[in-house]
Order: sequence, then C-alpha cells, then structure tokens
Amino acid sequence: MSIGERIKERRLDLGLTLLQIAEELGVKEATAQRYESGAIKNIKYKTLIKLAIVLKCTPEYLLGLEKRANKGVKIPVLGKVQAGIPVEAVEDIIDYEEITQEMAKQGEFFGLQIKGDSMQPRMLEGDVVIVRKQSSVDSGDIAVVLINGSDATIKRLICHESGISLIALNPAYPPRFYTNNEIESLPITILGKVVELRGKF
Repeated sequence: MSIGERIKERRLDLGLTLLQIAEELGVKEATAQRYESGAIKNIKYKTLIKLAIVLKCTPEYLLGLEKRANKGVKIPVLGKVQAGIPVEAVEDIIDYEEITQEMAKQGEFFGLQIKGDSMQPRMLEGDVVIVRKQSSVDSGDIAVVLINGSDATIKRLICHESGISLIALNPAYPPRFYTNNEIESLPITILGKVVELRGKF
C-alpha cells in the first residue's frame, strides 16, 4: 500500500473530506487530492506530521513503517513553555508523546515542555504537559496562555468580572491580574487547556 492509499484509507475511516484535510493543512483541496493520488511523491516532513495528526495516526504508519494505525497517536512536543516569567513560545518540534485513540478523538492536542519553577511542586522543569487546543477554558483550569502575541506561559486561570488572574502553584510567585482592557490590548490569548502531566526523570 502506498502513502497516498494510507492517507485515503485513514481519511475515509475518520469520515473526513478532502476539503477538511486541505483546510487543516493550509493547502488547496487539489493539493490534498494530489497527496492521495500519489501525484506528489515527496511530501515534506512537516506536512507529513500535520497529516498524521489530522488522520490520528503516526508519520511512521503513513510511511509504511508501522502495520497498524489503531495504536496510540503521536503528538508533537513544541519547544518549551515557561512556568514562571513568560518567554517566547518556540514551535520547534523537540520530541513526541503518545496519546490514546480515545483522547485523540476529543480534539487537537500538542505537548509542551515545562521550563521554570513557578508551577512546582506539581510541575517540574523538563516535565511535559499535554494540551488540548482551545480558545477558552473554565475558571480554575490550568491553561497555556499567550501574552503580547508571542510570550507563552502556563498558569491556573481564574476569571473575574473585570479580568483574569494567572496564578502560579508556587507561592513564591504572586498572582498576575489582567484587566479586560489589557486582555484586548496586549493581547492575551488562550492557546489551550492542560489535560495531562507527564513527569520526566
């Protein structure tokens, strides 16, 4: 079976259209069709990773290196996220984590590596958090938040009528409050909800 045939098989198994695949990849529908038909022989590795995420399988499966697609789904671990003072979120893929098929069906997920100590003792530097991509969270959830459009941090988010507070688990770090005006002007954007912590030794 060719890579194109595997792409088509997974797409049909998941009930997705070529247009949906194209939109997720940021390409034209005709390009997605060419991936399936085999007209594009050498798919860029970054595109292959995106395809694997959309098709809820691994890049290795699409390449024919794994026989089954119904095993755990690999998601990319992107750069590091500061658990202290916000730092620029780097989207370089530094590793992979595996999540279950059941979890993968609940949305789009990615991993982030913790840096800093503001979420100690629960989250330590080097740990990886699994994040479900979403633009809002409930008050009290631990979220990955983008500040100033480029600085990502991980904190417990508390909603107030007049704004939000980002709260560290480490009491050495004071809560940071942002008004509704600051949320709009800085801006402050929620990237996703932390749903799982994977400690590293």
